[in-house]
Amino acid sequence: MKIYTKKGDSGYTSLIGGTRVAKHHLRIESYGTVDELNSYMGLIRDHNENPELKEVILEVQDRLFTIGSQLAADPEKSKMKLPEVYESDVKFLEDQIDKMDEELEPMRSFVLPGGHPVISSTHIARCVCRRAERITVHLAENETVDEIIMRYLNRLSDFLFTLSRKLSKDLNAEEIPWKPRTD
Repeated sequence: MKIYTKKGDSGYTSLIGGTRVAKHHLRIESYGTVDELNSYMGLIRDHNENPELKEVILEVQDRLFTIGSQLAADPEKSKMKLPEVYESDVKFLEDQIDKMDEELEPMRSFVLPGGHPVISSTHIARCVCRRAERITVHLAENETVDEIIMRYLNRLSDFLFTLSRKLSKDLNAEEIPWKPRTD
């Protein structure tokens, strides 16, 4: 199988099911942003030494590939059996959030992103996740999108925020609270 087909040279691409759409189509934006998020998850995994957390991130990356494949399919024409996201996947994220939260001090203010490169990468991933969620919600206004995808992305951004705080604690990085100016 060749990497290049030249079929996309005119600015159009095919969805699973054969439908041709412009490369700026919301469906392409949604799964492209999920793919971008998955790449950031790989960066976080690569800069982390905790084997348990690496396994959690691999699980998330697998779900993101699942979500990407569902978003890449034409819901009307695709006959391909694709993997699915389940409520148990959302629950997995919630359990991970609760587990990390048990170790963290309660939040008293917003915190500025940063403190260590892996923490900054986690905050970037959180922002990309929110963007993926926004684009997917927009897509769902006009086309069929399984609601669990939006729930998973919403919960994943919460997971990433909590992970950034956990990494700050584990790395003894300073969490700088945001203090709004009062002038």
